[in-house]
Amino acid sequence: MEEGRSTASGIEADSVSLSQRRSNCMCVCVCDFFVIYQFTQQSLPACKPVLSPVWVVSVFFVVGVLFIPVGIGCLHASRSVVEIVYRYDVECIPAPFRGNKLAYIANDFIPKNCTKHLKVVYSDAISCVLATNKWKENLGDGRAMWLWYWYIKRNACALFACYFQVLVCACFLFCPEKAHIALGTFEIPQEQVPRSMKAPIYVYYQLDNYYQNHRRYYKSRSERQLLHGLEYPDIGSCAPEDVINGLPVVPCGLVAWSMFNDTFSFFRGVDELNVNRKNIAWKSDRDHKFGKHVFPFNFQNGSLIGGARLDPNISLSDQEDLIVWMRTSALPSFRKLYGRIEEDLDADDTISVKLLNNYNTYSFSGSKKIVLSTSNHMLIRVLIDAKNAGKGVAGHTLFLEAFIFSSPSLAIVSNFSPFNTF
Repeated sequence: MEEGRSTASGIEADSVSLSQRRSNCMCVCVCDFFVIYQFTQQSLPACKPVLSPVWVVSVFFVVGVLFIPVGIGCLHASRSVVEIVYRYDVECIPAPFRGNKLAYIANDFIPKNCTKHLKVVYSDAISCVLATNKWKENLGDGRAMWLWYWYIKRNACALFACYFQVLVCACFLFCPEKAHIALGTFEIPQEQVPRSMKAPIYVYYQLDNYYQNHRRYYKSRSERQLLHGLEYPDIGSCAPEDVINGLPVVPCGLVAWSMFNDTFSFFRGVDELNVNRKNIAWKSDRDHKFGKHVFPFNFQNGSLIGGARLDPNISLSDQEDLIVWMRTSALPSFRKLYGRIEEDLDADDTISVKLLNNYNTYSFSGSKKIVLSTSNHMLIRVLIDAKNAGKGVAGHTLFLEAFIFSSPSLAIVSNFSPFNTF
């Protein structure tokens, strides 16, 4: 009897535990279903702001006030940059070949040497405001007024930003006392510009109307071959510059094949300015993307020569011109670092540039420019790139928009509130 009772009690306990598990499972299922239902019906508890007029006006004012110092800092950093930009692709063509540029660049027997003189120049939108009297002295009132109309028409946004800075007491803080501007054939004498260029001075070459982001061009390369060399034989993506005379090409592809090959030498008087060509590429690219034991092989040995040749005795990780060129640009107008001049240039210095005009941009109506530019300190360079006032103007524009949108809202709330209060 005792054994029967124990067996019956055990069965009852098992049934009770089974029913408890079923009830717990049903509770979990019901809870899960309820949570899913709330999620799908967007009825979960949430915290959301109440867009009252006072809250909206306050947000506009706070955002506007926060972006005033940001805009001022960016504009000041941009205007502290001194930059020389000179287009040389047309000026360096001999007069008899101006009408047939392709014949000039394709003929190896025509010398490609060219010498140009540059001067340290400072130019900005503010300059037009401060140089009016000088315009009148040099050009007369009639031409000065015509130049005013032409400049305002093409630079309305920049001028508006300048005048708006006057309202926030920034223009007088950061505008230079003397300024230079060149419009068309009219120039204020350059020797009146008291601006110097402090080292390091970065030398760039700029290409326009050059689409490095074209998919077929960008894909014509082999990242693994750049790192492993001839050990990686699968270079079909590099066609048509993958194999020449039955031998693989290192580095392969159209990007490497079309590498920029103009060269520049700089002189101040009779003294040559040394251009440091080291450490112009990203360290991560040198260390991890280009092999230290990979050397150029069978490069530029085809019937068509696209651009620069590479020294077969120097590894790819040390050929920084190639590394800079292989980091393709997303825009059709871009600058790439050529080197650094580690000497200061005074405002009245005239720099002679001796260059070899080898690179063919004439077949696709491109242009070539040489750029000398100083730099901002590292904190500001996070926000802007060289001489670019766009972010500073954007900061002031955002403040202006916040002010425009918040002022009518404030007036409406104060005038139409039932108690004439917030």
